[in-house]
Amino acid sequence: IGACDWSINNNSNLGSMEMAKAIGLDGVQVSLGTFENKMHLRRKDVQDAYRALAKIFNVGFTGLAIGELNNHPYKSKDYTDEWVSDSIDVAKALGIKVVLLAFFSKGDLKNDVEGTKTVIQKLKDIAPKAEKNGITHGVESWLSAEEHMHIIDSVGSASVKCYYDVANSNQMGYDIYKEMRWLGKQNQICEIHFKENGFLLGKGKVDFAEVRRCIDEIEYSGNIQIEGAVPEGKS
Repeated sequence: IGACDWSINNNSNLGSMEMAKAIGLDGVQVSLGTFENKMHLRRKDVQDAYRALAKIFNVGFTGLAIGELNNHPYKSKDYTDEWVSDSIDVAKALGIKVVLLAFFSKGDLKNDVEGTKTVIQKLKDIAPKAEKNGITHGVESWLSAEEHMHIIDSVGSASVKCYYDVANSNQMGYDIYKEMRWLGKQNQICEIHFKENGFLLGKGKVDFAEVRRCIDEIEYSGNIQIEGAVPEGKS
């Protein structure tokens, strides 16, 4: 069990490792970087610094994410192709198996047929490298399970799967538990975000006991990342 570095007040920051230790997490879902720091986790010296702190605090790397794709969309900014390609090298260097690709805000794919087509082609192009290195790119978006499967089937590579976020699905009105079982039984969930919007975990709209039953039924054994569970008015 890890947490996203942006959810523990250390977005793209080395301080996330000490924070993870203080919280009692197994590790951190680290960010590849920001536009401003030029995706700095691609640099060996930055990787070495993270590794050193991981050793000091006895925490690991439970995931890698490119959240900056929300502001610099994969579907329309060609320079992000390099970020996604390089994320494979970074993941391999840090012993991470799943890279989260974010599709929210400016990068939203919901009802964007052309944007989705572009993303599918880009994922097809990068799939051979991802497959060769044993890395999975997880698509996290506002899309339904069926819409995620359209992308996965269209790419046609085991290197692309759904990154399932229970709070996003709840917000969109999807049946979380049906979707998790349907995707999971096809082995199409690569990783899971535990999140509530406006509540502590277990105090909001998501039935986490049922989520746990889904996880057991689909025999999911990967990492779980706590993204956020902040009550209204709190930070």
